[in-house]
Amino acid sequence: MKSLILKDWFMITVVSLCVFVFCYSFADKIIGLVKEKSSSKRQEVIHLLDLMFVETNEKKISMLLYLLSFGLGLVFFLLLLPNVLIGLLIGSAIVVAGFNVPPIIVKNMFDRRASLLVDQMVDGLTIMSNGIKSGLSVTQSMERVVENLPNPLSQEFALVLSQIRLGRSVEEALIEFGERIPKADVQMFVTAINILKETGGNLAETFTTIVLTIRERQKIEKKIEAMTAQGVMQGIIISMVPFVLIGVFFVIDPGYIQPMFNSTLGLVMLLAMLVFQIIGGITIRKIVKIQV
Repeated sequence: MKSLILKDWFMITVVSLCVFVFCYSFADKIIGLVKEKSSSKRQEVIHLLDLMFVETNEKKISMLLYLLSFGLGLVFFLLLLPNVLIGLLIGSAIVVAGFNVPPIIVKNMFDRRASLLVDQMVDGLTIMSNGIKSGLSVTQSMERVVENLPNPLSQEFALVLSQIRLGRSVEEALIEFGERIPKADVQMFVTAINILKETGGNLAETFTTIVLTIRERQKIEKKIEAMTAQGVMQGIIISMVPFVLIGVFFVIDPGYIQPMFNSTLGLVMLLAMLVFQIIGGITIRKIVKIQV
């Protein structure tokens, strides 16, 4: 009996049967959970791409998410056979990562685009301030920004102007602009225009004040980045050291590191290492990430 248990084909058959029985017993709940998670991630990706003026296809986004999750998970599971347990662990981790990594990547792209737009607002508000001083209206000043500045600010202002031409009020179009770009400086710009249009005031002077505020904020952000650069690099290095050491041992002496992957204790230690690495990385990120 002991020799039978040690056979690879026997272990693969037993694990496969267990997985089949589990999936069959909870098929409805599993399918419902997968549909719910995949739908939420898909809608998040589509929404962010739409905000960045990227044409999307819902079916293609769904197919991409399934390929990056279940597709890659199955590929790694098959590559790691006959190590079924390791294959299941790594395959499951890749399935989870495949659903969560694409939204994170798209969110980072959107954040970079929003930050670039805020940087462009220094020049954009300067142009608008000069336009208002010369007698132009807010919309005419925005047209000058669209003509003279590149994307993404020109895209957003062009969309605002298109909505105004289609019959929406300036206030509604600007409020929607502030909702698309959830940045404090954009909210300040939108609020200033909407309030001053109702109460009256010097828009040109207000735009100049906003430009000064943005510049001071950028100075503080750059200073913080310089002061926390060492902590960020330390976090990256500390997070990469275990994986680099494992790779080095595999090259120098594979027999020395193989028990880490072939024994139960080794797998438990690997899992604990991954958990502590994630906790440490999140902790370091919270320490060095300072909101201005």
